[in-house]
Amino acid sequence: MSTTNKGELDALLSVKRQEAAAKFTEEKKQVYAEGILSVAASGVLENALNVNSKAPNFTLKNALGKSVSLYDELKNGPVVLTWYRGGWCPYCNITLHYLQEKLPEIQKAGATLIALTPELPDNSLSTSEKNKLEFTVLSDVGNVVGKEYGVVYTLTDDVASIYEAGFGLSEVNGDDTNELPLAATYVIDTNAVIQYAFLDEDYRKRAEVSEIVSALNKLNQ
Repeated sequence: MSTTNKGELDALLSVKRQEAAAKFTEEKKQVYAEGILSVAASGVLENALNVNSKAPNFTLKNALGKSVSLYDELKNGPVVLTWYRGGWCPYCNITLHYLQEKLPEIQKAGATLIALTPELPDNSLSTSEKNKLEFTVLSDVGNVVGKEYGVVYTLTDDVASIYEAGFGLSEVNGDDTNELPLAATYVIDTNAVIQYAFLDEDYRKRAEVSEIVSALNKLNQ
């Protein structure tokens, strides 16, 4: 499900989109636009797990090296599972900060929030600390879990070159695959069934917390 956002978070992201549009050269804008089109054409949106799919279990380590299992977390209530590309991504940092701000609403609806990133643990720890995150951040090195959920795609060569020159994507992720996850978000019920899915080819768009909480509240009815 791809959603056109008009909510609070999208308003924040829109400011960043406008800043980027003012700053980037026409060539860079074209490269990024073609990158988004490439994601749409890759089939990842069609192949990703969606509403009514069974969410596969996984166990990953958090930034402090502690193992966290999805199905163990589901014993305590629903899980909101969200992916972010990395601490280098300004749209991800805006989203993480906003999710932290709205965490009480998610918790009030009885859910646990878990964020996955392909960044190596040391990098995800610095992202966690920088954003003062009080929810779980797990390193999905090599996008192993992301691939099980079908949310991983390969960057175009031009975008990959910009990322490599800009911040060293291969070093941050510990591999040279040039693969990243969609900025996908799922609400998973206690039976491990996906009840809400946000999937969009454009990394500058994210799931609204209001939609997430609405999906969680439906589980409680």
